[in-house]
Amino acid sequence: MPNTATHAFSPLAGIRVLDFSHVIAGPFATFLLAQLGANVTKVENANGGDVMRRAGRGREGFVALNAGKSTLAIDLSGEEGRQQALKLAASCHVFVDNLRPGVLERFGLGFEAVRARNPRVVYCSISGFGRGAPDWKDRPAYDHVVQAATGMAFMAGNEGDPPIKTGFPVIDSATGLLAAFAILAGVRESERTGRGMLLDISMASAGMQLMYPMTCDALTRGATPARQGNQGYSGSPSADFFRTRDGWLAIGANTPRQLLALLEALGLGYLARDPALFNPQLESSDLPAFVRSLDPAALKDALAAVLADGNAAELEVRLNACGIPAARLRNIAEFAAESMANGSLEAVELRDGEAAVLSPGLGFRVRSGA
Repeated sequence: MPNTATHAFSPLAGIRVLDFSHVIAGPFATFLLAQLGANVTKVENANGGDVMRRAGRGREGFVALNAGKSTLAIDLSGEEGRQQALKLAASCHVFVDNLRPGVLERFGLGFEAVRARNPRVVYCSISGFGRGAPDWKDRPAYDHVVQAATGMAFMAGNEGDPPIKTGFPVIDSATGLLAAFAILAGVRESERTGRGMLLDISMASAGMQLMYPMTCDALTRGATPARQGNQGYSGSPSADFFRTRDGWLAIGANTPRQLLALLEALGLGYLARDPALFNPQLESSDLPAFVRSLDPAALKDALAAVLADGNAAELEVRLNACGIPAARLRNIAEFAAESMANGSLEAVELRDGEAAVLSPGLGFRVRSGA
């Protein structure tokens, strides 16, 4: 499957990846490896292949996750297919398993079987809950199921709200990123030591990494954070979403200096000296810290009253110029188009036959040194 992205930056050139993955998490991991120059062979079931070939936008959705890979259909139920897979496994540097737990083991392609033929293999196993707990290791999983299991669905919204799923497959994408990161480390370790390894990647662990500060608090203190809706994680009353006359504006005035600048910009500078809100009063010389108010609701109401009559786009520009983080709320298509137009995002075209997809690629840029 060709891809029109340039591969001047190909740090994984020469690395052979055998990819038994489907849907999003595993294919995203191996897509990133392919974009870094690895030679990825995606193995699909001869009886239908990856479900993403027939999901949503069909061909485009599949290309977005699998461009840059070669594809191969193998029927593992027959001896010929199993021997073909084992031959490929014997010569790869990286083996990725993202099928239902236990499937490849039943066909003689588990870690121990592959390592017997390929002692230096980096075998990456991606599953819902990992291999550590006997009662959980064979559980099937989907993104929203793991969001529910890990507590992520009780992070959004306000106290008393029903659970709220994140509005995109955040667990799947994070699992792909975590797997790619682990594989890079595994390849380096295999080169250093001459030994292979099993990388046990779980969707649940990826979710815990995404919630890292809260995860540490839960592990250390058994604590569960309060749900805080659109309030910034700093807890500052001036870090929130505010309605304007033509949309919404997110503001992140977290520190005393930022809040003072915001109050001045909105003609509310006198509030910094209001003893009902701040004692002592706010000063620009205060040490950097997250702002707290004696009456956060009153402060937020005062800000909201002024912002309600403003224009979100104009306020975004004006507040950023004053050193106050602020952004007009956009949908993803608006942000993508604007980022392409202003040069902050460089899209990569992925193509397979007549199907063409624009992708954010690796998510970072590489500039060669002098």
